[in-house]
Formats: sequence, structure tokens, C-alpha cells
Amino acid sequence: MTEVATTTRLRTPAGTWWLLGSLYTTQFLALGFLSVALVALLQEQGASMSRLSLIYLLGTVWAFKLLWAPLLDHFSWARLGHYRGWLLLTQAGLVVAPLAMMAFDPVADFAAVYALAVLVAVLSATQDVATDAIACRTLPEAERGLGNGIQTAGGLLGNLLGGGVLVMAYPSIGWGACMGWLAAGTAVSLVQLVWLREPGQRLTPLSARTLYGRLRTFWPDAGGVGWLFVLLLFPFAAGLAYGLVTPLLVTAGWSMERIGLVTNVAGSLLSAASALAVGWLLPRWGRRRALIMAAAINLFGSAALLAPWAGWGGAGGSDAALTLAVCLYFLCYTPLHVVLATLMMDRVHPASAGTDYSLQFSVFMLSSMGSATLAPLLIDALGMRDTLLVGALAALASVVLAWRPRLSTPPAPATPPTPARPS
Repeated sequence: MTEVATTTRLRTPAGTWWLLGSLYTTQFLALGFLSVALVALLQEQGASMSRLSLIYLLGTVWAFKLLWAPLLDHFSWARLGHYRGWLLLTQAGLVVAPLAMMAFDPVADFAAVYALAVLVAVLSATQDVATDAIACRTLPEAERGLGNGIQTAGGLLGNLLGGGVLVMAYPSIGWGACMGWLAAGTAVSLVQLVWLREPGQRLTPLSARTLYGRLRTFWPDAGGVGWLFVLLLFPFAAGLAYGLVTPLLVTAGWSMERIGLVTNVAGSLLSAASALAVGWLLPRWGRRRALIMAAAINLFGSAALLAPWAGWGGAGGSDAALTLAVCLYFLCYTPLHVVLATLMMDRVHPASAGTDYSLQFSVFMLSSMGSATLAPLLIDALGMRDTLLVGALAALASVVLAWRPRLSTPPAPATPPTPARPS
């Protein structure tokens, strides 16, 4: 069947868009702050690398949210709404946790603060499962691109506010005030949720056994090994280049403050703007054209990082050339994420929305994190320029794969999973 691009007006109410944007932003506020601030505070106190590694583990929680996503699809809060109930619970927890941290010193009481930080990571990942499920069941096909543009931009904005603006304010306002601001910012979404009437078709919850079985039966319905390979290759190419940005700038002699300004502030703003633009344009382009263009844009971003090391701007690249290359990379980084997230949403069954989307996202995230972790090892083995070349070649392979028509069109819906029998 030939895909037809559309320019229809938005059917989803404005309030739903504001809520989705708010949820996708506030889920990262506390986690973004803790991931940066705790590392900085512990480093100032001369903490061991083993203790610092505990902070970095907080981000890996999201990759394993598929393990409890079926529980969110199965258990329903009758009066509160199926996913709305989960959102109220997790968002309230994300407000309370920073308030509880106010009672502790982040260094002297590290064990208590870290336990609460783990709770924040679990709550934010769980909130994301419920938010994704509502988005999957609410947004019509023509609006999923914009929805995923808002998802990506919201996450970047949350990280920028929590891990950037509030971290910079920390020396002036202190730990307690930062925790208060995190709680207040997160509470905005909680207030919005009070007035939410959960949209979407009412479905009989599936049994937990059926939902956990989706971890195995989903892939044949979604396109088999081919779609799994896409979720491994595309983020691998993008993640490898991402993992090279900081080492590239450190090698060029940049200070950490300058690296943070360019990557965390300018990079986040450029990436967020790019995500929103691609999300808006996706229904006008159509799925296949959008996938090809996003893969090509990602290739251009990877090549931009390689250009200074190929002689443009002098040996190793001038400051101006490196700044331009990094900014171009961040501008080109998010379109592929938005398009792939939209295609993931297209493959979701409404009765198992949280499970289906989380399964795909976990594969995507593990591949991206794995390649970013691999980047420093490749630099040691191959050198900076050859490692950049490997990233560009992986991005080129993504462009070639994107031309396959079947990738951008999900298979015909399979027989819905069997609902749970009434007890």
C-alpha cells in the first residue's frame, strides 16, 4: 500500500499536547540534576571512581523499564483511569522524593540520597511507560510525529533545566533550595493530571502472563528480525558519534566549562528545535521519506564531526570549525530519533501499549548506550579520526537500509493478544 502524506489539522486537544510536553519535560528534571550534581559534589570531595560509577548507573534504569512495563498495562486504577492512575502515583513520587532529600546532606548522607535517587530513576522510567502508553492510544497516526517531536524536545529541555540551569544555580542557592525547585517544577505536571480525563478506547486489561509473553511474540508482529536490526543499527550509528563529541573537544584542548556550554546548552537547544521541526514536518513528508531524510541528516551530522579532522580548519580543527561541527551534529542528531520513535508507535497494539513501546525503546537505548560506551575504546584502538570514520560508515549503512520500503510501513495488525479472563 502506498503511503500518502497528509496536512490535516490537529485533532488532539491543545490541553493534551501541553500535558504531554509537561510530562516528558518533568520526568527528567530531578534525574538530570542528580546525575550531574552528585558527580560534581563527590568529585570535589575526592570520592573514588567506584562511587562515581554508582551515579552513572542511574541512567541505565531506563533501559530495563520493559521488565515492569507489562504490569502497567495489566493493573488498572478503576476510578483514576488506567494509565492516569499510574501517572498520578509516579508524578507524586517524583515530587515527594526531592522534598525528602532536603533532610539529607548529599555527601555526608550519600547512602540515603543515593537510595532516593534510585527511586527517582525508577519513578521517572515508570512515568515514561505510562506517558508513552497514553500517547500511543491517544494520538492519531498523522499526529504521532509531532508527539514524538515533543517527547524528544521535552526530554532535552528537562535535562537542560535540571542538569544545566539548576546545577549552575546550586553554588548560589544550595542543596535544599535546589530540591525545592525540583519538587515545584515537577508538581506542575501533577496539577495538570488532576484535570485529565484519560482519552482512548476502554480495553479489557490483558493478563500479566499474556503481556510478558509479548516480549517474545511482539517481534514477528512488528516486522521480525528486520525491524529488530533497524533498532540496533540506527541508534548504534547515532550513539557512536555522540560518544565521540566530548573526547573530540577534550583532545582539542577545550575546558570543561566550554564543553558544557556548547554540548549541554547550545546542543540541547538545537536538538530540541530540530526535534520539533521534524515532528511537525513528518506527516507532510510521509513515513518513508522522513526515515530516508532523517538517516541522511544523521550521516551529515556524523560527517560534520569528521570534517575538521580531515583538514578543514587546520590540523585537528580550529575552534570555530569544531564549534560549527558540534552544533551541526546536535542539529542533525534528533531527527532520526523522532522518526524511529514514530515508527515504534505505529507498531504498538493499544491493549499492550506500554509493553510494546518499552520493548522497542529498550533495544534502541541499549544499542545507543552501548555504542557511546564503545567510543572511547575505539579511540584507544584506532585513533580519533578512524573512529569518526567508523561512525560515519555506520550512519551511511543506516541510509542504505532506510531505502527499504517495508521498514517505514508496519505489518498489518496481528490478532490482538487474548484478554485476561474475569476472575
